[in-house]
Amino acid sequence: MTSTLDFQVRRDDLRVTRWATVESPPLQDGEVRLAVDRFAFSSNNITYAVTGDALNYWKFFPAPEGWGRLPVFGFANVVESRVDGVAPGTRFFGYLPMSSDFIARPAQIGAAGFIDVTEHRAKLPMFYNRYLRTDAIAGFTARSEGPHALLRPLFLTGFLIDYFLGDNAFFGASTVLIASASSKTALALAFMLARRRDKVEVVALTSPANRGFVQRLDIYERVVCYDDIASMPVRPSVLVDLSGSMRVRQAVHERLQGDLRYDCAAGRTHWEAGGQPSSLPGPLPKRFFAPEAGQKCIQEWGQDVFEARTAAAWQAFLADTSQWLTLSERAGCLAIEAAYRDVLEGHSSPDQGYILSLAEH
Repeated sequence: MTSTLDFQVRRDDLRVTRWATVESPPLQDGEVRLAVDRFAFSSNNITYAVTGDALNYWKFFPAPEGWGRLPVFGFANVVESRVDGVAPGTRFFGYLPMSSDFIARPAQIGAAGFIDVTEHRAKLPMFYNRYLRTDAIAGFTARSEGPHALLRPLFLTGFLIDYFLGDNAFFGASTVLIASASSKTALALAFMLARRRDKVEVVALTSPANRGFVQRLDIYERVVCYDDIASMPVRPSVLVDLSGSMRVRQAVHERLQGDLRYDCAAGRTHWEAGGQPSSLPGPLPKRFFAPEAGQKCIQEWGQDVFEARTAAAWQAFLADTSQWLTLSERAGCLAIEAAYRDVLEGHSSPDQGYILSLAEH
């Protein structure tokens, strides 16, 4: 038996955390053990926690009753293998626990990587179960590890929301309102939508504290602070809500009424500001789930075209982020917990991204 160090979160109170050392069983035939090296942490991971039960995020990496292991995207190295074709020392990018290591059961092994079919994950979305060899990722370099871990998954969500809206002709709207416009998924979405300025206007909904940051970017045509929603122009609009704030949603619905053509619920950056409205004029919110949109996109385009288009758009977005993104690298248990609390309490700035590691490098 070996020991695994886990960062665990109380599922009913995200402010309660602990570090736990648990025994990890010996590998069985068909399994590999991966040591978690570096991973990104952002408000997107808080969304995983808030929607963990509804969208099964807690099921990816099981924990003791009442506790959860938050999924993160990052890099891990194979340290032990009982699988042909997955050798020790191979480095992968994918969905990881905030732990020192974890066990996977690879299937569909190829030059690009593998799919984890561990029993508790086999029925979960393949979008999260794919592990890519870093030496097989197009355009990938060691220097791009941090931005890749932080932004690549969030960019893909933004790409898919853009696809979803375009596929539905923007529900007849001429304006896309993006709430929590400074979040990194929002920035990816706005970057994609900026290419469609002949079709829609892209409007940022944000806090006064983040207004300056959002205005400096060349991806939003207008910026509206949350307190000014009640006086913003009324136009046929779609709301993409990454905030999860009922106050923001209520204000948009009351201002636009029947001119709100669709309400896309896509995130929970304001994770404590949810709740149920007393009444909500206009369309009911509909939850956006990236794996479903991704599957439809692949069915329409084919896997090769999907990968080529996302790769090209990603490279363009990555180049653009060099103008505003600052990475904060932190290592060790105390540093990881401090970064978690910064993001949980909304203390991190929108131009910052955390890249974390358990071990000192």
